[in-house]
Amino acid sequence: MMQTIPIQHGIIGGTVYDFPVVGDVLPMHTHTEADVHISIVAKGSFRAHGDGWERTLVCGNVVDWPAHYPHEFVALEAGSRLVNIRKA
Repeated sequence: MMQTIPIQHGIIGGTVYDFPVVGDVLPMHTHTEADVHISIVAKGSFRAHGDGWERTLVCGNVVDWPAHYPHEFVALEAGSRLVNIRKA
Protein backbone atom coordinates (compact mmCIF):
# COMPACT_ATOMS: atom_id res chain seq x y z
CA MET A 1 0.00 0.00 0.00
CA MET A 2 1.27 3.45 -0.92
CA GLN A 3 2.73 5.50 1.93
CA THR A 4 2.90 9.30 2.16
CA ILE A 5 5.35 11.59 3.94
CA PRO A 6 4.59 15.33 3.97
CA ILE A 7 7.60 17.60 3.48
CA GLN A 8 8.01 21.26 4.39
CA HIS A 9 11.18 23.35 4.05
CA GLY A 10 10.37 27.00 4.63
CA ILE A 11 7.94 28.03 1.90
CA ILE A 12 8.59 24.85 -0.12
CA GLY A 13 6.19 22.01 0.62
CA GLY A 14 5.02 18.79 -0.90
CA THR A 15 4.72 15.07 -0.39
CA VAL A 16 6.91 12.01 -0.79
CA TYR A 17 5.01 8.95 -2.00
CA ASP A 18 6.52 5.50 -1.50
CA PHE A 19 5.07 2.58 -3.49
CA PRO A 20 6.34 -0.68 -1.92
CA VAL A 21 4.38 -2.97 -4.29
CA VAL A 22 4.10 -3.10 -8.09
CA GLY A 23 0.63 -1.83 -8.98
CA ASP A 24 0.29 0.56 -6.03
CA VAL A 25 -1.72 3.57 -7.21
CA LEU A 26 -1.91 7.27 -6.50
CA PRO A 27 -5.51 7.65 -7.77
CA MET A 28 -6.65 10.02 -10.51
CA HIS A 29 -6.82 13.58 -9.27
CA THR A 30 -6.44 17.22 -10.31
CA HIS A 31 -5.12 20.34 -8.66
CA THR A 32 -6.10 23.98 -8.53
CA GLU A 33 -3.74 26.90 -9.00
CA ALA A 34 -3.31 26.88 -5.20
CA ASP A 35 -1.93 23.32 -4.94
CA VAL A 36 -0.52 22.44 -8.38
CA HIS A 37 2.85 20.67 -8.28
CA ILE A 38 5.80 19.21 -10.10
CA SER A 39 6.47 15.46 -9.83
CA ILE A 40 9.97 14.00 -9.61
CA VAL A 41 10.53 10.26 -9.99
CA ALA A 42 13.16 9.65 -7.31
CA LYS A 43 13.26 5.84 -7.59
CA GLY A 44 11.75 3.16 -9.81
CA SER A 45 9.20 3.83 -12.54
CA PHE A 46 5.54 4.66 -13.05
CA ARG A 47 2.78 4.60 -15.61
CA ALA A 48 1.22 8.05 -15.49
CA HIS A 49 -2.03 8.62 -17.31
CA GLY A 50 -5.06 10.86 -17.54
CA ASP A 51 -7.85 11.76 -19.91
CA GLY A 52 -6.62 10.45 -23.28
CA TRP A 53 -2.91 10.21 -22.54
CA GLU A 54 -0.42 7.76 -21.02
CA ARG A 55 3.32 8.03 -20.32
CA THR A 56 5.99 5.89 -18.66
CA LEU A 57 8.07 7.84 -16.15
CA VAL A 58 11.47 6.61 -14.95
CA CYS A 59 13.92 7.69 -12.26
CA GLY A 60 15.02 11.27 -12.90
CA ASN A 61 11.96 12.32 -14.89
CA VAL A 62 10.32 15.59 -13.86
CA VAL A 63 6.78 16.57 -14.84
CA ASP A 64 5.52 20.15 -14.47
CA TRP A 65 1.74 19.73 -14.14
CA PRO A 66 -0.65 22.50 -15.14
CA ALA A 67 -3.66 23.19 -12.94
CA HIS A 68 -6.86 21.21 -13.64
CA TYR A 69 -4.99 18.42 -15.50
CA PRO A 70 -6.17 14.95 -14.36
CA HIS A 71 -3.37 12.48 -13.62
CA GLU A 72 -2.79 9.13 -11.90
CA PHE A 73 0.37 7.17 -11.07
CA VAL A 74 0.77 3.38 -11.04
CA ALA A 75 4.03 1.87 -9.75
CA LEU A 76 5.80 -0.34 -12.28
CA GLU A 77 8.54 -1.40 -9.85
CA ALA A 78 8.46 -2.34 -6.17
CA GLY A 79 10.00 0.38 -4.01
CA SER A 80 9.26 3.23 -6.43
CA ARG A 81 9.27 6.76 -5.01
CA LEU A 82 7.58 9.92 -6.27
CA VAL A 83 8.25 13.41 -4.87
CA ASN A 84 5.67 16.14 -5.47
CA ILE A 85 6.62 19.75 -4.80
CA ARG A 86 3.89 22.41 -4.77
CA LYS A 87 4.46 25.36 -7.11
CA ALA A 88 2.07 27.79 -5.42
